[in-house]
Amino acid sequence: MRDLDWNSFDVLVVDDEQDNLDAFRFAFRKSFKIHYALGGDEALSLLDRLDPAVIVADQRMPGMSGIEFLKQAKERRPDAAGVLLTAYADMTVLIDAVNSGAVDRYVQKPWNSKELAVILRQAIAGVATLRENRRLREQLAQYAGYLEREQRDPIDFGEIAGESEAMREVAARIGEVAKAATHVLIEGEEGAEKEVVARAIHVGSPREEQPFVKVTCAAFRGDTLERELFGWRRGAFDGAFAERAGRLELAHRGTIYLDEPAPLTPSLQARLLRVLTDGEIERLGSTETTRVDVRVVLSLTPGIDEAWARAGVLPELVSRLSVFPLRLPPLRERREDIRALAEHFLRKVARRNARAATALSDEAIAKLAAYAWPGNTRELENVVERAAILSRGDVILPEHLAFTARAQPAEPPARAPRAAAPAEPEADPAGKEPAAPACVRPRLDLSSQLDDIERRELLAALDRCGGNKAEVARQFGMQRTTLYYRLKRLGIDS
Repeated sequence: MRDLDWNSFDVLVVDDEQDNLDAFRFAFRKSFKIHYALGGDEALSLLDRLDPAVIVADQRMPGMSGIEFLKQAKERRPDAAGVLLTAYADMTVLIDAVNSGAVDRYVQKPWNSKELAVILRQAIAGVATLRENRRLREQLAQYAGYLEREQRDPIDFGEIAGESEAMREVAARIGEVAKAATHVLIEGEEGAEKEVVARAIHVGSPREEQPFVKVTCAAFRGDTLERELFGWRRGAFDGAFAERAGRLELAHRGTIYLDEPAPLTPSLQARLLRVLTDGEIERLGSTETTRVDVRVVLSLTPGIDEAWARAGVLPELVSRLSVFPLRLPPLRERREDIRALAEHFLRKVARRNARAATALSDEAIAKLAAYAWPGNTRELENVVERAAILSRGDVILPEHLAFTARAQPAEPPARAPRAAAPAEPEADPAGKEPAAPACVRPRLDLSSQLDDIERRELLAALDRCGGNKAEVARQFGMQRTTLYYRLKRLGIDS
């Protein structure tokens, strides 16, 4: 109770005699935030705009007794604690009032200011706890909805993985580790199907019915990742106004997927090592230990593990996270999967956009298969989505496919020898003007054109959604962090 600011909670005092209200004001004006009403009717009117934590009412009032008033007040403000002031020891009436829920406490008159102050603080503390519990239940319900959406997202691993020998080997490794409780390290290039593999491990495990919690670690900087994973107690840092569970607690008995957690602060390393070895966590600002049963699946891009070593990451932590390494081959090493992946992404686009194309021509597939795909499956999805929107018919043709400039490296042209200064054009023997040089066709900047197309599409979507970026991200089927990155890259004011 010492942590509560008593003056931040409203207290309503109701009496039909002004002298009694003045006595209450004199005794408690410095201790509580008090509002006054002469009689039950005035108090009920006041409750339309006031949400008090405690309502104090005198029992003997003309027209409406204190018990009758508190019963009506409870209907309007069910959270408020009702305190009845009475000079009459009518126990039957009081017992009925308490049983009805209208009266939480009663005080014999004449009241003692010190004793009544204690009763008011206890009542405020009870209401504060009730409101905080409701807030936490609502927050947990939001998290439960988030977890359910995450868990029920279509995974369809077999279709996404394709039929290449490399991915059949990955699928076999997933089947081996899914049944165990081992932590898994997935290594793959940017844009590869690391999250898909993480979900496949979860779905194939005994934890399938439990939460799958994804944490995009790049979205957090400094100590914020530690807070997000472990939660905090109220007052643990500036801005920690209420207690909050971390993602590790939310993933209890399930799987937590950490997408490229680098760099790691020394404090976070120590906390993660404790989770991996003992299954114990402590919220920031707390000394209370909580046990969690959670499988950690972690993804890295090639080279980050070496960066960890250079950054001084604890060897024990690296060892724990590397018990079962799983390498995900890039798309250029399994080109036979491109058709299945492209058709899968096209079906996703068709579900979101009724006017999009629904098939790829053989020539388009051949063009996709000949491409290097430095952005892996994520880039393939973007290319297919853009082509499906730009095509005018039901079939995507090669001319609808456009790749980013960085993605298709070309052989540098042979350096031509420096030419001598051009000679003056020879005069035409017939006396005609010399022929003008052929017009040089300007070089097309394909990357710029693609950016322009994407910029127009995003601006149109923002206008259509009234600036709601979450809705825009949902319509395009991308993470909000990805949308924010694209808006910033394209110079769209966000």
